[in-house]
Amino acid sequence: MDVRLLGDCGKMVPKSMLRRRRSESVEIGNTNCEVNSEENESRSTREYSNGHLHPTPELTTYGGIKLGWIQGVLIPCLLNIWGVMLFLRIAWVVAQAGIGLSVIIVFLSAIVCVITTLSLSAICTNGQLQGGGVYYLVSRSLGAEFGASVGILFAFANAVAASMNTIGFCDSLNHLLKTHGLKIVDNDVNDIRIVGAVALLVMCVICAIGMDWETKAQNFLIVVIVVAIINYIVGALIGPSSDVERAKGFVGINLQTIRENWLPNFRYSEGREHDFFSVFAVYFPAVTGVQAGANICGDLKNPAVAIPKGTLLALAISVTSYFTMVILSGMGALRDASGNVANLTTAALESCKPHCGYGLHNNYAIMQLMSAWGPFIYAGCWAATLSTALTNLLSVPRLIQALGVDRIYPGLIFFSKPYGRHGEPYRGYVLTFFVSLLFLLIANLNAIAPLITNFYLASYALINFCTFHAAFVHQINWRPTFRYYNKWLSLAGFLMCASIMMIISWAMALTTMFVFMTLYLLVLYRKPDVSWGSSTEGQRYQDTVSFITELSHRVTHSRSYNPQLLVLAGTPLQRPALIDVAHMLTKIGSFMIVADITDTALTKGERVSRQHIGEQFVKYRKLRAFYVLLQGLDLKRGANALMQASGLGKLSPNILLIGFKKDWTNAEHKQISDYYGVIQDAFDLKLAVTILRVPGTSQTVQRWRWTPRVVSEPNNFELVMHTQVLALMNSDSDLEDDDQAIDDDSDKLIDSENQLSNETSSSEQNPESIGGEALRSANFSRTSRRKLSNGALSFRALSFNCKQYVDAWWLYEDGGLNILLPYIIARRGYKHKLPLRIFAITKEQHKREFENKCMESLLKKFRIEYTELTLVRGIGDAPPESSWKMFNNIINDFKSEEKTDILTSEAELKSQYSKTSRHLRLRNLLLQHSTKAAIVIITLPLPRKVSASLYMAWLEVLSRDLPPVLFVRGNDSCVLDA
Repeated sequence: MDVRLLGDCGKMVPKSMLRRRRSESVEIGNTNCEVNSEENESRSTREYSNGHLHPTPELTTYGGIKLGWIQGVLIPCLLNIWGVMLFLRIAWVVAQAGIGLSVIIVFLSAIVCVITTLSLSAICTNGQLQGGGVYYLVSRSLGAEFGASVGILFAFANAVAASMNTIGFCDSLNHLLKTHGLKIVDNDVNDIRIVGAVALLVMCVICAIGMDWETKAQNFLIVVIVVAIINYIVGALIGPSSDVERAKGFVGINLQTIRENWLPNFRYSEGREHDFFSVFAVYFPAVTGVQAGANICGDLKNPAVAIPKGTLLALAISVTSYFTMVILSGMGALRDASGNVANLTTAALESCKPHCGYGLHNNYAIMQLMSAWGPFIYAGCWAATLSTALTNLLSVPRLIQALGVDRIYPGLIFFSKPYGRHGEPYRGYVLTFFVSLLFLLIANLNAIAPLITNFYLASYALINFCTFHAAFVHQINWRPTFRYYNKWLSLAGFLMCASIMMIISWAMALTTMFVFMTLYLLVLYRKPDVSWGSSTEGQRYQDTVSFITELSHRVTHSRSYNPQLLVLAGTPLQRPALIDVAHMLTKIGSFMIVADITDTALTKGERVSRQHIGEQFVKYRKLRAFYVLLQGLDLKRGANALMQASGLGKLSPNILLIGFKKDWTNAEHKQISDYYGVIQDAFDLKLAVTILRVPGTSQTVQRWRWTPRVVSEPNNFELVMHTQVLALMNSDSDLEDDDQAIDDDSDKLIDSENQLSNETSSSEQNPESIGGEALRSANFSRTSRRKLSNGALSFRALSFNCKQYVDAWWLYEDGGLNILLPYIIARRGYKHKLPLRIFAITKEQHKREFENKCMESLLKKFRIEYTELTLVRGIGDAPPESSWKMFNNIINDFKSEEKTDILTSEAELKSQYSKTSRHLRLRNLLLQHSTKAAIVIITLPLPRKVSASLYMAWLEVLSRDLPPVLFVRGNDSCVLDA
């Protein structure tokens, strides 16, 4: 094998795995295989413009720099969790809820986050992670519908969180300016809006330009926040240093203050009367940073280890700090204080209630007062708020880009276009800026916080449900390396989040649910062409298998009958009329198997490409169909195998649909024998048989623009994974060279009625992108192949005039199929209802009126709607001489002295004279009544002890010079029920 050494690991990798249409460098390190980021991103830009992006590429934030668990998860999580609430609302929470309930609020929030972190860790360790954050995790676990919906909610929550943290920064800045007697406009909401808009714009520009410096900047920011926390703790433990501080409510730690602040004191504040859950809603955004590591999972060296380890440690540190600050705030400060230094008794200080200017209830900046050095709290507050806002603004465009790249929501594709060396989504930053600016204009922390809480709880609920669902379904690919999770604990987390949402605000929760369901149904309606092995797909598979198994054990009733077709259609586009009729019969509630039988042995590349063309045609025509390719067998053996083995249990074909062999008079005897044998085998295997004959004038030309399959170019992720395997294991054969084995001999013309139009279509597709084997193996002509390689094809589709009749000639009783199929075509198969005429044979002429009433009653009992009922007379009359002459001209070339399986004899013709005469007379009746019908359905004669040539001659005379004719013969099983 031809190999080369790559990277530091020194593994031997086949060159064939590294051949690409566009050159790129692939390196294998000790633990990771990385694709050269600059070449990959430039290629991604080119592919994006052509509409060929692979689903969710590696969306990097740090220019290809891979981060460890401390730098990539622990510090970002701490910076997100230590946000605006840390210095601006902890004291207010204690004032409202008291020390006891505040501890419970922090503890309840911690439980929600810990359970969510455990669930998140299980998902993160179940396979390789790429860019896209929470959207990537949920979509690959629960499917595109859930993932996209949660992704939009999460992106919205992050954008609003950026607004909230920016408002927190502006509040703190306003307080600082106010203490120095400065202002911009009013030192209130207008100042917040002005400063906040500028701050948002600057932060968006910084994110868009590049965040390569953030790994260094965040270390500085985390140090500032930690020092600020320590500064507060030291100051609270030391106590007040002046009477001014005491007068403003900072009295130091004492038992009396603890007793007074232990119980809740809920009050009317900022437009509403508060309770436990309203305070919880304001506090909860303080712990909504646990997803920070998952948001940049594409930048981590080992996400599966880094995310659980870093997130859980960050949560433990942050929750401990919140517990500490809650307890110290409640132990060392009064709820209300007048600020009057003349009388420092507690009663005097609190005498100003409820209109005091200081204290935990009234002064959001009391943390500065309680700290050892007040100005450093401003630095900590700004570091906490701006770092969190920056992280939020950075994650939203990346999440939007991942959604756009996967093409889940068409409206987001515009905002996901990558720019520059690192593929930055500049349009996404613009969208994020305006969404954040819209909520910034509210300029009220307590008003925005419950909204963010609602969306974050919804996102966390879905993350927990993902883990529960995946573990409950127990799909084979659910093998997380993180073991410290429990599916029932995840379910409890889901229910807890949902319950808290309803308790906080049932109206907001229902609104969130409505938005989520709208987004979910939108994706469900669009049916994106993605398959990621989600647990939803796994459950669908399990439910489907269970249902099919259960269905196979049930006794079939005629009421539950559905036409399930095996269609011998050959290569795609070769017999489109067969597909059209089958679609009419199966479009509501049933299915068909489209079979392509070839007697040649195909190479792997030919088979894959031919299969792909067939499946794309089925998808393009929106058929309820399965495409099956059978190679190495002739028509008779292949059809027999499919009739016996295709389908599953009760979901097996019960009707065989084949095209009429129009060239049988000039065909080889073996071809006639095989065709006739297929019909006989179908009856022997208890299948109903339908044969379609269509004149070329009944078909209209339609165009099909198809998407060629790029077989030779896997995406980067698949290439890297396969290369890693080959670096460790030997390969017995070089499968990548199979697509070069092309059979140059298979250059056959399609049947004349299936020839493609001569119009040459212009296409932007690259003709090289489809392997030559796809065109050669499908038996297309050279001209057809050239058009196919351009991605445009023409085919003749069966078309009806809505004013034409569907004529059903009910000649013999076959279980009712001969009348059921015309009804389906006329009433349910075509886009418009077609008038149905029924022709039936009477036994005796003098009972015609009686039989007419009986027939009407019977059809009414079967609920068959029809336009006209005709009882035909004269079926036993002698046919005209011209009909006999036509029949003799057909059969003369197939006469022999002795009857064989194919050839007929004079003795057979004499024995079958009455049947032949009846068929010729029926031909005259058909010409008399049905020449202008849209389609004619006739009972198919049974092939009983008759030679193949004579049987084919009967079918020829019954269908020649007529509109499309469908021969139908049931297997004597009842398909109609009163």
